[in-house]
Amino acid sequence: MKNLFLLFLVASILTVGMQDATAQSRYRTALGLGIDLGDGPTLVGPQVKHFFDATNAGNAQVLFGNDITILGVDYSYNQAISGANGLSWYVGIGPQLAFIDNGRWWFGDDDWDGNETFFALRPAVGLEFKIPSAPLAFHFDWKPWWNLTNNSDFEPARFSLGFKFTLN
Repeated sequence: MKNLFLLFLVASILTVGMQDATAQSRYRTALGLGIDLGDGPTLVGPQVKHFFDATNAGNAQVLFGNDITILGVDYSYNQAISGANGLSWYVGIGPQLAFIDNGRWWFGDDDWDGNETFFALRPAVGLEFKIPSAPLAFHFDWKPWWNLTNNSDFEPARFSLGFKFTLN
């Protein structure tokens, strides 16, 4: 009887653990549109998010705005919010390259009129909602810009929105 109880307990724990892992990774890959906004220009472009396992994901995007193109990749740790079907939180960071032509907004300097390439790190903290009955997901995050080159600067007032179609 003791062995039967132990077997039942182990099976229950494994079942709950597998359900939790499945709930955290509601999709494997998603394609969509990213919008980056806040202080400075608003940027828009395609993005792809891919889960490597139940909690670890990578996101790549190409964003476009007036006189600027940004290439970026991010790593994120994702965790489902208990009791909120389809809702999860994430935290992450990633490198970004910004190619700027006559981008005076970068320094707030009206006399600067150059073409530059910038390297930045962008931490992110956000929420993502995957509609349980549809192949759609949305995210909102705080994603400050920490420029590490060409007059290093930190811009905390940056956010991103994403609208994604989940593939699997």
